[in-house]
Amino acid sequence: MQPSAAERRPQSFDRVLSSMCTEPHPAARRAAERFLASNPGDPATYGTIVELEREAVGALAEITGLGDAVGTAGSEITEHGYVTSGGTESNIQAVRSSRERADGDDPAIIAPESAHFSFHKAASVLDVELRTVPTDGDGRADVDAVAAALDADAALIVAVAGSTEYGRVDPIPALADLAVDAGVPLHVDAAWGGFHLPFSGHDWGFAVDGVDTVTIDPHKVGRAAVPAGGLLARDPAALDALAVDTPYLETASQASLTGTRSGAGVASAVAATDALWPDGYRREHERASELAAWFADELRGRGIDVVDPELPLVAFDLPRATFEAVRERGWRLSRTGAGEARVVVMPHVTRGSLTAVLDDLDDLR
Repeated sequence: MQPSAAERRPQSFDRVLSSMCTEPHPAARRAAERFLASNPGDPATYGTIVELEREAVGALAEITGLGDAVGTAGSEITEHGYVTSGGTESNIQAVRSSRERADGDDPAIIAPESAHFSFHKAASVLDVELRTVPTDGDGRADVDAVAAALDADAALIVAVAGSTEYGRVDPIPALADLAVDAGVPLHVDAAWGGFHLPFSGHDWGFAVDGVDTVTIDPHKVGRAAVPAGGLLARDPAALDALAVDTPYLETASQASLTGTRSGAGVASAVAATDALWPDGYRREHERASELAAWFADELRGRGIDVVDPELPLVAFDLPRATFEAVRERGWRLSRTGAGEARVVVMPHVTRGSLTAVLDDLDDLR
């Protein structure tokens, strides 16, 4: 007889190496439980969660540099963003906003081949053309290829700030220059990288002129409970383009994609950022970066080819038989499109767990 849902326990993260989600911060877990029944999809009904969403957007605005870019902060920044269900919704909404604001009848999205699969979903759902362009030899967007793909139908350029396969950050200032010259908005997908990037030395967010919208997910490195994504816009008009009338609700209109939304995710995002921004996130970035570099060196010392980490994600060559044998020992491991094994150094990944993986690799080789 199968145990009931109430009797089952969630999977432990102890051997999870492939996920870009992690254990929520204890404060975020407690906040999520308190607001499980709140629905920010109807702000006029659920006033308390609306206040928390203002705080969440304010925190994300500070992390991405939006407050400084538009000269406002705190609750006044609310019209510049909202808490989504995650990076997929945020990216779809960024594409949708660009489509609604485009001048032509056949809008096209220009994105590097490293872009998240959510842009393929967006193109299909929204019936827009997705033009994927090559990356350079290091897995970052090729600026010349992006420039060659631009024409009168171009409605959005996508940049990746922490790619899901290799943790690469595109040359965002150069792409922003292209976007400004072409009169096209630039969207930065920092769903995973956004909580590392403020401490990494990269130019990536709203401090870069020409960045129009940004995706950033508190439920990844931010350590909020799932679901808690974020979509931010330099100009509120980008969100206004998403608004639809909601006559049967207390609120006259809304810009979100899902309608009903998770108050738990909103509250947990506030609790996590209150607890960790900026010093806690800085410490985690430094810890994870050092651990990724150590792990990469250990792999190289065993004669294994490794893709140099940029953010704390390590991709390395591993024969399929060995990869499957490691998984059979209980390690949750994934592969890139090119076939490398992929380890994401999230807050739950420790030197002890990576040492244990190395021991298993040594035993299997």
